[in-house]
Amino acid sequence: MTNRLGRTPPRPQPVRAAEPAQDPSVLSFESLPGYRELKLQRSAADLIGLGNPFFHVHETKAGATTRIAGRPFVNFSSYDYLGLNGHPAVTAAAKAAIDAFGTSSSASRVVAGERPGHISLEKALAAHYRTDACVAMVSGHATNVTTIGALLDAGDVIYHDALSHNSIVTGAQLSGAQRRSFAHNDLDALETLLQATRHEHRRALIVVEGLYSMDGDAPDIAGLIALKQRYNAWLMVDEAHGLGVLGRTGAGLFEHAGIDPTSVDIWMGTFSKTLSGCGGYICGPAALIEYLKCTAGGFVYSVGMSPPLAAAAEAALAVMQAEPERVERLRRNGRLFLDCAKKHGLDTGFSLGLAVIPVIVGDSLKSVTLSDRLYKRGINVQPIIHPAVPERASRLRFFMTSEHTAEQIRDTVSAVAEELAAIEQGGSLIEQLLAKRV
Repeated sequence: MTNRLGRTPPRPQPVRAAEPAQDPSVLSFESLPGYRELKLQRSAADLIGLGNPFFHVHETKAGATTRIAGRPFVNFSSYDYLGLNGHPAVTAAAKAAIDAFGTSSSASRVVAGERPGHISLEKALAAHYRTDACVAMVSGHATNVTTIGALLDAGDVIYHDALSHNSIVTGAQLSGAQRRSFAHNDLDALETLLQATRHEHRRALIVVEGLYSMDGDAPDIAGLIALKQRYNAWLMVDEAHGLGVLGRTGAGLFEHAGIDPTSVDIWMGTFSKTLSGCGGYICGPAALIEYLKCTAGGFVYSVGMSPPLAAAAEAALAVMQAEPERVERLRRNGRLFLDCAKKHGLDTGFSLGLAVIPVIVGDSLKSVTLSDRLYKRGINVQPIIHPAVPERASRLRFFMTSEHTAEQIRDTVSAVAEELAAIEQGGSLIEQLLAKRV
């Protein structure tokens, strides 16, 4: 074939694929920036003789006490707020479910069908929050991610507290909606954002936590309800750490604040804290739950909750409701820890003195050092360091249970104060590190 000039045009040359990178090191997982940072942190800890505070192997049920490497410890790293993990009624329910249904639901509930325990657990939780319905999922983290991702899209907006859990932030990022954070528990800052941006978007979701897992404080839920009504937004409350802790009977944030739970659009929670299992749940209007059961990837494409875990969670909820004295013991222990900490001049931030009490020490290396010294004294408490919190806010985070004794609490707070004073008297940890390097 010729062109108008009688010449045969050149054949088009195939587009050549880009040459692959020649540096084979890019395929090494050790080249990942986060991995290099981990190794640097570990090297720095090794230089000053610090053990790894994470991934200790517990040789028994870890509640108010535990055993690690053959040694007994007072334990402040457990979410077992009401001591229900291993409670006879909870254990019996799980064992009965194993005998009847085995250990697995075997597939998604859409594919494999329901088990009676799924239905009865969801009914119990819906009744607790006075909502139409509930859906239980196998992961607390995935519950937030998949719910937020299913409800919001491009053109929508999500307003969340600056200290919101990673699962909330990840869900917001993956949804495609605009994401706007407001200063922690600052409703004036939230309203400023709503005034400036709400009109730009179709749907809006405000997300907060019932009890903040890093700081141990709670939001002004009545104020949030007023804002969501004024600006035509959904309100979602993550009750992961609030259930069993907030309110006279541990019912949660709605009891703590004295509000009608139906004034909140979406209640989210987890089974891994007070309810002694694993997974998460959403409670709300029937249309919301029906929609999630048909569209949320974390439910539709994930295996159904294990029958023994569902049975254990339902039994734990029943014990919590029947024995409010457990909640009172937890509140008493939290108040004692907070009072002792304040007497020793420790910085506990905004904590209400309930289940979560931080001791803020100011930098990551100091936090890890303090945790290591307490471990050597038979006290197990984890450091929370950058990037989980800002470097200046690095801390030890104490989880209280109803089963701690007053003696354990007083002795622990005294040990924290003694070891922190010794660390500060020893001079800068960075100076120690540099001296050892030299």
